[in-house]
Amino acid sequence: MAVGGAAGAAARYGIAASWPGPAEDGLPWPTLVTNFVGCALIGVLMRVVTAVPHPHRLLRLLRPFLGAGVLGGFTTFSVQTLEVADLLAAGRPWLAAGYALGTLAGALVAVWLGGAAARPLADRIARRVR
Repeated sequence: MAVGGAAGAAARYGIAASWPGPAEDGLPWPTLVTNFVGCALIGVLMRVVTAVPHPHRLLRLLRPFLGAGVLGGFTTFSVQTLEVADLLAAGRPWLAAGYALGTLAGALVAVWLGGAAARPLADRIARRVR
């Protein structure tokens, strides 16, 4: 999982470093986008890996490597929390509250959408392994 976490964190850093610059509205867009994309991918992953009723050992190892490792390192809710604190310190409590609650709601929706989008693939996999 550590190798996966390092890969996910490196991908997250790459996104943040390549982002054009700070947003004029004060919203930390790189973190928000990264968290939503990572949550959607977690939804896809969980839908697909749970489609196999009796997975091979390798597939059972893939779930924590990709889920907790790669995607856990990619998403960055700890940075999001610091950004909320920064917005509060900058005297922007409404933006901070909207960012905190919007991230939580958006992350849940992203996981659901990712899982829903992966349903046809998961169904196809489940039919092949029966």
